[in-house]
Amino acid sequence: MPSLSSGPVSNVLFQSKNEPVTGVDCAEIFPRLAKSGMEDERFVTQAALHVQRPVYQTEELNEVTTYQYRTPDLRRTVQKKFASCKAKSCIFNTVPILKWLPRYNWRKNIAGDLASGLTIAIMHIPQGMAYALLGNLPPITGLYMAFFPVLVYVLFGTSRHVSMGTFAVVCLMTGKVVSEYSNDGTSANATDFNEDFYYTPMQVATTVTFTVAAFQMLMYIFRLGIVTTLLSETLVNAFTCASAFHVATSQLKDLFGLVLPKRKGIFALVFTIYDVARSLPDAKVAAIVISCVFITVMVINNEILKPLLAKKTKIPFPIELAAVVIGTGLSYGFHMKENYGLNVVGNVPTGLPLPDLPSISLVPTIAMEAFIITMVSYTITMSMALIVAQKARYEVDANQELLALSFSNFFGSFFSCMPITASLSRTMIQQTVGGVTQLASVVSCVIILAVLLWIGPVFESLPRCVLASIIVVALKSMLIQFVSLKKYWALSKWDATVWIVTFFTTTIISIDYGLLAGILISLFSIFIQAQKPYSCLLGVVPNTDLYLDVKHYKGIQEMSGIKIFHYSGSLNFASNGAFKSMLFKRTGFDPMKLLTAKKKDLELTQDSLTRSEGEELLTRCIILDFAALTYIDPSGVETLRSLIEQYRQIDVAMYICSCSESVFETLKKCDSYDGKSCRFVIFPTIHDAVLFSQSCSKQKDGCNT
Repeated sequence: MPSLSSGPVSNVLFQSKNEPVTGVDCAEIFPRLAKSGMEDERFVTQAALHVQRPVYQTEELNEVTTYQYRTPDLRRTVQKKFASCKAKSCIFNTVPILKWLPRYNWRKNIAGDLASGLTIAIMHIPQGMAYALLGNLPPITGLYMAFFPVLVYVLFGTSRHVSMGTFAVVCLMTGKVVSEYSNDGTSANATDFNEDFYYTPMQVATTVTFTVAAFQMLMYIFRLGIVTTLLSETLVNAFTCASAFHVATSQLKDLFGLVLPKRKGIFALVFTIYDVARSLPDAKVAAIVISCVFITVMVINNEILKPLLAKKTKIPFPIELAAVVIGTGLSYGFHMKENYGLNVVGNVPTGLPLPDLPSISLVPTIAMEAFIITMVSYTITMSMALIVAQKARYEVDANQELLALSFSNFFGSFFSCMPITASLSRTMIQQTVGGVTQLASVVSCVIILAVLLWIGPVFESLPRCVLASIIVVALKSMLIQFVSLKKYWALSKWDATVWIVTFFTTTIISIDYGLLAGILISLFSIFIQAQKPYSCLLGVVPNTDLYLDVKHYKGIQEMSGIKIFHYSGSLNFASNGAFKSMLFKRTGFDPMKLLTAKKKDLELTQDSLTRSEGEELLTRCIILDFAALTYIDPSGVETLRSLIEQYRQIDVAMYICSCSESVFETLKKCDSYDGKSCRFVIFPTIHDAVLFSQSCSKQKDGCNT
């Protein structure tokens, strides 16, 4: 092996940008550029390089630069973590309001927070009452959710703009659990799972909330916020779009004034549509007319009037609250329940609910459903928090958000609340109107408190078809996500496949099965793509140390007698076979086949040589470019050893170059632990490996490969 002083030297030109380039002929380096007349001033004034140094192997370079190998020390790491933790910083990080409230600029920000809080409270009233019906609970539950857990989130949350409370998809998923396990006189199979207990819909809902809080706390303790990365953007898009169809279908009975049995289990959406179609002759004309009128008016407002009003003021017209007030007034004035048989909201209690313990005995039964709700709720909340944080240029702590959601849901589970989630529409309005901090949520809670204490009974005569109309119109943004399939199909067929499987499984079969199918197909797509890593052969740009793909760059040339194999991906037990197949395919020969031929004394003549075998005989060195190798395990190391030995037997050297520190240390660790005689020859760059190989070819007698 050549020493550092006597080895080959890498010569590349260096010149500052403003000085004339000498020693390099642009036409010589880039003949195509010169022929096309593109050798302009912009190209000539580019900086050039001139470096003269020995050719290093990575181990030699590490000695010269005093490289420190990684020595994992769990005790030292733990001590360092505890040493960096101070009581004051821990308290401030755990309760963020202690950090930002003393710095709050009252003169500058209070007006925006007041306006934002008032606007959000106005949106909370109709949305809360409507979405509570999705959970098969009384409408007042939605107002409880806009008050109790929101106050807790203000203390512990790190997002300044998300509006917590009801969210259609999460309420629908909770309602599915409520209808399945509650004994409300309509669920015939509710007692099948346990005859010794009687659970009301509210008990089931609060137990779901309590269980969700427990899962969120466990995820916070073990820092498992990363688990939600299983729910990709494509999956969430398809899942929420399909769930929106479930929500819209569940409102058909109220839109038409029908009384239908609740469908549960798989194909619930299909059976619900069948029940609605069969019962259409019994539909109430008054409900249909009111639904059509209110939906039309709200759509006109959202699509035409709202954009016009936005040019003059940031505060939107409260069309949903107006619908609730007008619907209540019409129902009360014309006695629609008595005269037309319309279904109305009914009793709305005043005051705050008494705290009540969730039914702990029900937790094991609903644990799986609660975990799914946890995943969906946290993913949607974090997505919204990150979107608004990016716009406002501040950071959101993902794990702290888990703690905030856990405490919020835990507190809400004692006060008749379903799991809370960030709302897309309310969050966008809260930021647009001028909200700066979560004080806007405090203002909203004060207004909601007034409604709970004194105003609630006013809405007792509100027709349920009005609330159903509000829900359907609010779903527009999620329903039109169906057009996203075109984008996903154009960008990635795998993403499109994930979208299609998730959407149709969720829509046709069930929400739970749809989410599971989406996760499985996402993991499957990741696995398949990981087993098809990218590889290519590299050639050199003449008179430079740049090496590019010979397939896509026609102005480069392959090195004589040297094959440079670029591999991008991981090398482990699952990808070893693919790695070897690609290596043999790119280089044009399989060393084992040649060895077998030699052992059988097959005579290789020029007439019997195939084209690939003829090329193989000219190859004297294979260089593995591992610049994009992300990970290697011991089985991958053993695969490299085996390949080096196979190539050695046919007088072909194999070198490794450009690997990361973690890959290099894994190679050295496996060498030292196993005590193998085959040591890897590793270079820091491709050019080092090429010059070393050329030097060895010239000095065969002094080079021991």
